[in-house]
Order: sequence, then structure tokens, then C-alpha cells
Amino acid sequence: MKTLKSILLVSVFIIATAFTIRPVADGYKIGDTATDFKLKNVDGKMVSMSDYENAKGFIVIFTCNHCPFSIAYEDRIIDLDKQYKDKGYPVIAINPNNPEISKGDDFVSMQKRAKEKGFTFPYLFDDGQKIFPQYGATRTPHVFLLNKEDKELKVAYIGAIDNNYSDATAVTEKYVEDAINALIEGEKPNPNFTKAIGCTIKK
Repeated sequence: MKTLKSILLVSVFIIATAFTIRPVADGYKIGDTATDFKLKNVDGKMVSMSDYENAKGFIVIFTCNHCPFSIAYEDRIIDLDKQYKDKGYPVIAINPNNPEISKGDDFVSMQKRAKEKGFTFPYLFDDGQKIFPQYGATRTPHVFLLNKEDKELKVAYIGAIDNNYSDATAVTEKYVEDAINALIEGEKPNPNFTKAIGCTIKK
């Protein structure tokens, strides 16, 4: 009898717990505070956002070596960094892929790609894939624009770089540029969310 009561009590506890456990977070939303990270750059040094004392925010882009969408955007990512880092919004690129699953996304290949393209920004390796789930990145490329407010980095825009990955000359909506320009003018980005178009992150 005692055994039956114990089983019933355990069952009730499990059922009650199932309805009270919070669901797993699926990444940052607009207005959330982004926490810092410390990841290895292609030059071998560890990089954190706190290293940038004068930054007003960051263009955090999850990207990689092999994805054709990422490759198509490489020059535009370089242009974003050149255009906005002196205005306080530098690019930080992060490779979120598991190199054991995604061949060509290993650290040595990252170093080679960064040198070939002349990346003007840090290209970091998400070793252990701990950072991209925190952000909620699902594609490469996937942009998270952060803006410093009261010493905290707030997520101001999430999504695509622009509305035409295949042809930079045919772009009619420059989402990231428009979002940063809005922040510089003291306004809120509109839109502040678009659908990221690219390859799925390889886990």
C-alpha cells in the first residue's frame, strides 16, 4: 500500500512539474540584452565585445566558409564593416558550424578564407557551439544588430542583410544599413525583424 502511494505521489509530482517547467529559450528577441562572449579569432587571439570600449553597438553576423549564401554576402559584409565601424558599429563575424559535420568550416579553413578575402573584421569560431543557440541563429548568414543603451547591448534588429542575396546590384532593401542609420539618428529600426535567408547551421 505504501509503495502504491509512493508511486502515485511521484506520478503527481512528475505531471505537475511537466506543466511548470519553463520552455527552453529559443534565442534573443528585439529589445533583449545580449551578453558578451569570448571566442577565438582567426589571428589566434580571443575576442570579446567588451574589448571595444568606444563601440556604440555591433553588427554580429553568424556566417561560415562553405555556404553559397555566406559566400555571396562576403563582400557586402566587408563593406558594412568599412562603412560603419568608424561610426561605432563594427562587424563581428562568428562561424557557428560544427566542423565535423560541415567540412570546410574548420578553424584552419577559416583562417585561409579570411586571408583570401581580406576580412577587415574578427572572424570567430563558436567552439562547442555555445553562442549561436543563445542568440537564436538558425542560418548563415544571420544578423543580430546590437545597440548600446545604458551600458547594455540591446538587440535592435534581427534577420537578413538585404533583400537580394544573389545580386548585390539588384538590392532594393538594405535592411542592416537602414537599421544602423536609424539608430544613428536616434530612431528605432523599421523593420526590426526580417527572415534570415541562408544555409541551416550544422550541429
